[in-house]
Amino acid sequence: MTELIVRRLLIDLAQPVPRHWCGGDPFLTAWFNALSMSFPVGEQFFIDSVRNGLAALPADARAVWEPEVRGFVGQEATHRHIHALFNAQIARHGLVNDWEPRARERLRLVEGADPRHGLAITAANEHFTALFAEWLLAHPAWLDHSEPRLQTLWLWHSAEEAEHKCTAFDLYRALGGDLAWRRRWMRRVTLIFLSDTARQTVANLRRDGTLWRWSTWRSAARLLFGRHGLLRTGLGAWARYFRADFHPAQDTSERSARWLADNRALYRPVGPAAG
Repeated sequence: MTELIVRRLLIDLAQPVPRHWCGGDPFLTAWFNALSMSFPVGEQFFIDSVRNGLAALPADARAVWEPEVRGFVGQEATHRHIHALFNAQIARHGLVNDWEPRARERLRLVEGADPRHGLAITAANEHFTALFAEWLLAHPAWLDHSEPRLQTLWLWHSAEEAEHKCTAFDLYRALGGDLAWRRRWMRRVTLIFLSDTARQTVANLRRDGTLWRWSTWRSAARLLFGRHGLLRTGLGAWARYFRADFHPAQDTSERSARWLADNRALYRPVGPAAG
């Protein structure tokens, strides 16, 4: 079992967010904004899936799993809340969250289904967010010249994603989830996640009036294909998910724990909580 501590982030998101808050780069801003737009609905689904998985366990196993599930739910509920505040600020820039209603429609298709489906979807998404978290913690320069409170937001979120990346995966296995479903849902989640990220990023850029700037596409190419870009650094870790012997704990790193230790002044631990 993993001990997961819920933390209250000590930043004020009642204050306006600059239009191009990510170092003045319209593309990076639009891309991070797109990711944030997915978090409230996605994280609520993850919470519900893990709770449903816990409820499906035998009583003796539930008692063992309950502390980790409380911590997972508390962390995800905190992420959901703070990204909702952030999303409200970027909506003032004229951005529209097209991702959320699409996601809600798709997620209705698995309501009432075997809880292992929700857990497999959650585990696949958590693998994506863990890859992103490790990438950002390893290369925080992508946030250079950004407003300090927003640097804190993304690095804190990344640190906690790396912390709880095993919970849904382990619950899925505890309920007898098999390799075939795990692989099938990762393929589906990959297609959906990448296409939705691209669609929302393009929509953000279009509404921002920066879609057809050469600098926008140069920044996109650097993010994806550059020396420290996502595809170069993350493709191998993504592919490992399909191995029969894969477990999220195999992708170990001290960066999450180090960031949390070095930045204690930026959050207040409130302990495992149901959210």
